[in-house]
Amino acid sequence: MYRVVCALTAALFIFILWIIYLADRGDSPLFFYLVQQWPYGDKACHFLLYGLLALLLNLTLELKVLTVARIRVYAGTLAVALFAVIEELSQAWFPNRTLDAMDLAADAAGILLFSLLSFGIDWCRQRRLDACQ
Repeated sequence: MYRVVCALTAALFIFILWIIYLADRGDSPLFFYLVQQWPYGDKACHFLLYGLLALLLNLTLELKVLTVARIRVYAGTLAVALFAVIEELSQAWFPNRTLDAMDLAADAAGILLFSLLSFGIDWCRQRRLDACQ
């Protein structure tokens, strides 16, 4: 199961990099057109893609927790949050892109919700381990 999660994490990350590459170049494949057809489709995609990436990376890193300024945070959550901020800020240097605070808010909301799901998975796992002892 662990190998499947690792493969899904890698595939999703590569997919997100491909989307970023196309957007930076100004290409508009059918996928972009379809997303733009639903209300808030772009924001929903930001929410889902970055949220799923956070969940999968947390699972890949086996729910490793770091302490940053006395706050405990999953390593995968922190990595995806930093990636999202850097990617959104980098849009300022591309003429085909627009720096949008709402995109970053959608990223953050997805990362937060799916990190809470990571917490739930971790909690269930701990209960199961405690029951076995």
